[in-house]
Amino acid sequence: MILQTIAPIESALEAETGEKLDRLRAIMRDAGSVLVAYSGGVDSALVMAVAHEQLGEDALACIGVSPSYPAREMRDAVKLAELLGVPYRLVNTEEYLDPNYAANPNNRCYFCKSELHNRLKELLLADDWGVVMDGANTSDLGDHRPGMTAARERDVRSPLIEAGISKPEVRAIAQHLGLPVWDKPAMACLSSRVPHGTAITPELLRQIEAAEDVLVDLGFPQFRVRHHNEIARIEIPAEEFPKAFQHHQQIVAGVKAAGYRFVTLDLAGFKSGSLNGATNGTVIPLMEVVRE
Repeated sequence: MILQTIAPIESALEAETGEKLDRLRAIMRDAGSVLVAYSGGVDSALVMAVAHEQLGEDALACIGVSPSYPAREMRDAVKLAELLGVPYRLVNTEEYLDPNYAANPNNRCYFCKSELHNRLKELLLADDWGVVMDGANTSDLGDHRPGMTAARERDVRSPLIEAGISKPEVRAIAQHLGLPVWDKPAMACLSSRVPHGTAITPELLRQIEAAEDVLVDLGFPQFRVRHHNEIARIEIPAEEFPKAFQHHQQIVAGVKAAGYRFVTLDLAGFKSGSLNGATNGTVIPLMEVVRE
């Protein structure tokens, strides 16, 4: 059944972006049948939606499930696939059993994506699908993305890159098509909260997830809880600081209950990928904030 719930909204796309959307649709039609590595983020959601729009049941959304993938994200990904009527499958991965991944080197993502795409390739061969596609876009090309190397080694295609679509264009097209995740903040895997060289274990990832769930429950839309042994370093946008101070008792209690001894707020604010390099952010203990 071709997707029925996607309908262009009133705001029109710029002509060039519209042409890229047409190109993306043509790529899907030419592919014949597609497995989409789908995480629930806007990039892979757009690939999933357009694949289903063009191919119907010949497009399957594959959600990789592991301790590094927050359960809340999996639930949201499933909910969106069901809302759009897209067939989906949960694919269990065990990258945490790979000592190369568990050691948490700076190319950790290579081993994680290798595991995911190995599983998807097994599925592709077993059920005679045409190709695996991911949600990488042209804005990813200038970044440190070892996971993209793993994907290329396994013949995974990136239709957004093939169509020349950037991250801002992804959001514009997703909004145009009525995808509810068009403005969803980026959400990297839980392992990205751990400094390189600190071993990754399922138990550690569950601790980080429990700490972040505290922020989710309080309504923070964008955040990271960075792990530093006994210290949880919370990153949120600076404009959200007053809200954090307002709820600091709940945050401290919840994050401590997750297993941290100290709870801090990074005054440098939210920064995606901040553990990839040195940061000079100043942290303040949330339990010691003095206010009226």
